[in-house]
Amino acid sequence: MAGPSLTRGLYGLYERRLARELRTEDVPAHIGIMMDGNRRWARQVAAPPSHGHRAGAAKIVDVLGWADDIGVEVVTLWMLSTDNLRRDPGELTELVAIIEDAVADLAASRRWRIHALGALDLLPASTADRLRAAQETTRDVGGMVVNVAVGYGGRQEIADAVGSLLREAAGRGATLEEVASEVTVEQIAAHLYTKGQPDPDLVIRTSGEQRIGGFLLWQSVHTEFYFTDAYWPDFRRVDFLRAVRAYSRRERRLGR
Repeated sequence: MAGPSLTRGLYGLYERRLARELRTEDVPAHIGIMMDGNRRWARQVAAPPSHGHRAGAAKIVDVLGWADDIGVEVVTLWMLSTDNLRRDPGELTELVAIIEDAVADLAASRRWRIHALGALDLLPASTADRLRAAQETTRDVGGMVVNVAVGYGGRQEIADAVGSLLREAAGRGATLEEVASEVTVEQIAAHLYTKGQPDPDLVIRTSGEQRIGGFLLWQSVHTEFYFTDAYWPDFRRVDFLRAVRAYSRRERRLGR
C-alpha cells in the first residue's frame, strides 16, 4: 500500500499534467463556486459546525490562488445564501463572524478586487458595512475579481434587479405601461448584482449535491456545471483542475 508521501507525490505529478493540458483558450473567464459541505465535514470529525465553517474559510485563499494561476478573470464564491439566514441563530452568528473575517483578510491581502454580491440589507448592519469596506479597500486592485456572495439568492437578485429598473424608470418619469412595453433582457441584466461582468462559464459545487439551489439563476443559462463529492474543506487543487479540464472538453453550443 502506498504511503502518504508517495500518494502526495503521485497527486503532484497528476496535477502538473492536468495543468499542462490546459490551454489559455480552455480556461473559463468566470467560475462560480458553491462551497458546500462544511457542516457534514465537521460532523465526520465529531466537531461543531463552526469548526467546519472555519476550515472552509481557510480553503478560500488556496482555491483563489489556483484560479488566478490559470488566468481566471472572475470567481464568485457563494458564502451565505438567503435560505441560510433561517439557520439556528447561534450557528448563524458564528458563521457570519467567520465570513466577515475571511472577507476582511482577503481585502487586506490586496491580491484580488473584492465585490460584495447579495441583498446586504438582509444582513446585520455591521456585516454589510464590513463587506462594503472590503469592496472599497480593493477598488483599485487590478487582476482577478472575487465576488463574495453573502446574503445571496438568485430569486432575490432578480427581484432586486426588476425593482431597481422600475425605480430608475420612475425617476425619469416613465409610466408603468411604457416600462412594460420597453423592458428587455439586457435592461434587467444591467441591474443585476453582477452587472458589467461576464456570465459564469463554469459553476463548481462540492459535497456531492447536484442542484443549483438558486445560485446565479439569471446568469447561468449557458453555464456548465461540475459536481464533485469532496466536501469544501477537502477540495484539492487536483479536484479544481479536473473541473476545469471537464469544462474544456465539453462542446458549448450556447443554444445554437
